[in-house]
Amino acid sequence: MATGETFTTDLYNVPFEDSHWPIVYHPSYNISAFGLEKLHPFDAGKWGRTIGFLKEAGMLTDATVVSPKEATTTDLLTVHTNRYINSLKWSYRVAAIMEVPPVAFLPNWLVQSRALRSFRYHVGGSVLAVRLALLRGWAINVGGGFHHCSSDCGGGFCVYADITLAIRFARENFPDRVKRVAIVDLDAHQGNGHERDFADDPEVYILDAFNPRIYPRDGVARRAISREMALRSYTDDEVYLPLLRQHLGLALEEFHPDLVVYNAGTDCLAGDPLGCLSVSPQGIIDRDEIVFRACRGVPVVMVTSGGYQRKTARIIADSILNLRNKSLIPGPK
Repeated sequence: MATGETFTTDLYNVPFEDSHWPIVYHPSYNISAFGLEKLHPFDAGKWGRTIGFLKEAGMLTDATVVSPKEATTTDLLTVHTNRYINSLKWSYRVAAIMEVPPVAFLPNWLVQSRALRSFRYHVGGSVLAVRLALLRGWAINVGGGFHHCSSDCGGGFCVYADITLAIRFARENFPDRVKRVAIVDLDAHQGNGHERDFADDPEVYILDAFNPRIYPRDGVARRAISREMALRSYTDDEVYLPLLRQHLGLALEEFHPDLVVYNAGTDCLAGDPLGCLSVSPQGIIDRDEIVFRACRGVPVVMVTSGGYQRKTARIIADSILNLRNKSLIPGPK
């Protein structure tokens, strides 16, 4: 990772009152690049629909959601290399990372404003969510979770390493509160980005539950996993949920974190074209409840990561509502 003399950031400086839920979202999360984003199976508008469902349920209003700032180049360079950031000035490079080839033919200023700006807001949301979790005990960034990006390499629709950045800023700005961090990565794909970034850091523990038969198949990064929960293709609730309880319980016995970053991808949902697992919608709701129950007493930050079906927005919202109804995420004061 890149290093520097200071790690200050303006990303924490946003209004956060007692009346707010520690739920972070910005309309700029939703990516719109003349429809080209639809050429990738990722649902680039799921974040806004998730918030919409939570508003319809009466849980949120515009006034009770926390709005993040856009990460600056200075923010990004606390983790990313200059070489990597400069490479994003070439549209063909961004097209490769986003896995949308026609983006290569757009002028880079347009790519920056229509695509990369969205990703930078997601970064700001993940960084801010950690601060809110330290204040309230939990927080949810309705976006973020771009776990395939490391300090010097993006891929798999992941342009910036928001998980690494959020942890890095927290440890530098709140050293008395955050030293030991656990990453619980339950996206169907291996989280090779943060694994590469924290491979040599004994104070970061990674539990990764993934299908090893799909992208990215990163053997080097895999060696950084502290506890691996490898899943057979089309694993269902009956197998998945008991395995999760077992592995998460053992992980929290082995490692006592000051902070948990929960990468809650929904591409483990049955029918997902890329995840190749068979967890039901109720199974995803139960999964999130298992994580929040296990992490009681430890600040936990949830980011939403992958999920390649339009119905995932509804499931994410239903899961958040379930956490509220079970009093696992206390509301505003």
